[in-house]
Amino acid sequence: MSEKTTTAKIKLSVADLDFEKQGGLLPVVAQDVSTGAVLMMAYANQEAVQKTQESGFAHYWSRSRGALWKKGESSGHLQKIVEVLVDCDQDTLLYRVHQSGVACHTGRPTCFFQELTIKIKDK
Repeated sequence: MSEKTTTAKIKLSVADLDFEKQGGLLPVVAQDVSTGAVLMMAYANQEAVQKTQESGFAHYWSRSRGALWKKGESSGHLQKIVEVLVDCDQDTLLYRVHQSGVACHTGRPTCFFQELTIKIKDK
């Protein structure tokens, strides 16, 4: 393999995504394109990904409700898609978005506001 790394993005279609690996759902991380902050993590089925492509706004699959949902549909806190990146295994997505309002249902800007304590032992 060359020491040079390519920065050109490979273009994929929905058909290229591996929905089967995780039972028809792909994890999706939403990231604020302006700040780089990780906003939330949710899941998308094939229909949600297609709706995201068609509308330009983030759509997800609610595992608890068993239904498709558009982020911000009721709150107004929409996620406008800037780009969708696919990981190397084609089974996880990164939605780079312009977030209007807060991302978390708790009213916080991001869903990642809690910290797990890590106990590191000295060697």
